[in-house]
Amino acid sequence: MSTDTILSFEEAMEKYDPVLGFEVHVELNTKTKMFSSAPNVFGDEPNTNVNEVDLGMPGVLPVVNKTAIESSIKIGLALNCKIAETCRFARKQYFYPDTPKNFQTSQYDEPIAYDGYLDVELEDGTVFRVEIERAHMEEDAGKLTHMGGATGRIQGADFSLVDYNRAGVPLVEIVTKPIEGAGSRAPELAKAYVAAVREIVKNLGVSDAKMERGNVRCDANVSLRPHGRERFGIRSETKNVNSLRAVEHAVRYEIQRHAAVLDSGEPVIQETRHWHEDTRTTTSGRAKSDADDYRYFPEPDLVPMVASREWVEELRATLPEPPAERHKRLKADWGYSDLEFRDVVNAGVLDEIEETIAAGASASVARKWWMGEIVGRAKAADVDPGQLGVQPATIVELAQMVEAGKINNKMAAQVLDGVLAGEGTPAEIVEKRGLAVVSDDGPLLEAIDAALAAQPDVADKIRGGKVQAIGAIVGGVMKATRGQADAGRVRELILEKLGVTAQ
Repeated sequence: MSTDTILSFEEAMEKYDPVLGFEVHVELNTKTKMFSSAPNVFGDEPNTNVNEVDLGMPGVLPVVNKTAIESSIKIGLALNCKIAETCRFARKQYFYPDTPKNFQTSQYDEPIAYDGYLDVELEDGTVFRVEIERAHMEEDAGKLTHMGGATGRIQGADFSLVDYNRAGVPLVEIVTKPIEGAGSRAPELAKAYVAAVREIVKNLGVSDAKMERGNVRCDANVSLRPHGRERFGIRSETKNVNSLRAVEHAVRYEIQRHAAVLDSGEPVIQETRHWHEDTRTTTSGRAKSDADDYRYFPEPDLVPMVASREWVEELRATLPEPPAERHKRLKADWGYSDLEFRDVVNAGVLDEIEETIAAGASASVARKWWMGEIVGRAKAADVDPGQLGVQPATIVELAQMVEAGKINNKMAAQVLDGVLAGEGTPAEIVEKRGLAVVSDDGPLLEAIDAALAAQPDVADKIRGGKVQAIGAIVGGVMKATRGQADAGRVRELILEKLGVTAQ
């Protein structure tokens, strides 16, 4: 893998102004595909959810999925777009093995939704408006798996396998207008924008919105221009970035790479780029095609669609509360401070905390676990918290075990590690690892006697009224019991043994 020369981000910002653009692809969670009756199910055996339409067999005709159209209109409305009264599909011509028809049925000059905007809140509360050019309907391609190479990409692979299960899955592609003025906050804005889109489509119920599954993917466009210049620079497009952290890192890297190219006097090449999470770098894919290269023409097998105003307004009436209103309600319901709630949103665990509270945890306990244990582990693994795969029910079970005194917080952290390692449920891990609070007075008294004998001076201090010194004895008992003692009961027994009244 070649290594590009890059400038520091700070130096790039001193010289250049970034212009961004995003194409976010949202897979819809309809029961069947966009133009066929084949099931739209993730994770099934390869090539089992396909039929003649998906494979482009001779003589077959597509039929539009009405639910997919309704979902597309809802997305357009949530993005403050205008909804076209009439629109049509087009054929986007290109050959690739995962596109069995040799064209993709998409929309070109007549998208279903256009001219919208999304107000995006950054980490410090600043609101940045992103203009939406269009949100159009199309079908997804299949999936290629390249075998035998070191990188998982086609370069160096011995052969490739194709799975057509995804071919024909309904997609909505949300395309922004050029985004200017973000400056050094461009990477942060990239992450916040994709997070906002993901929250919208998840709340609408039109997509499972799991980025690790590819339900939401982002193509990130970056160009640079010298400060004070109006004309845009040449852009690159980093394809199919599928995590929030990766979107932020990819934009940052491309800014640094573009700056180094421009500083060298060489032109930036308009091309697609591949993101590599392991090295946080991009590599060249292919020269970027323009619309003319795809030879779009109206899909002859599908009639134009008509979205009556009555139908659009019926769908508008079904929309859930907007994200800003939802945030305000949840913050009040949970009793979080402005800073606490903003930290939750910025960490990307708002939905997880809401689901954990719905599963039975208190708002404070849910925040403690997600913002402490989960977010901390995600940062250490350099992934988004949702990618760890921790279920709200798991957090509730752990919290209940702590509250019941079966395990303490230290043990609970070990149990969580076991869950992440795939060892089973919290209860199973407690049993397997022998993690349980020792509350039987017999073993505790033995450990207390040993700790007191080892630290007679501390015992004298406690008898003399310095009860805060008891921590040293409790620590000795916890060490002797490998952290499994009930600390509260240990404290009570120590005071009883020394004849000191609890304070």
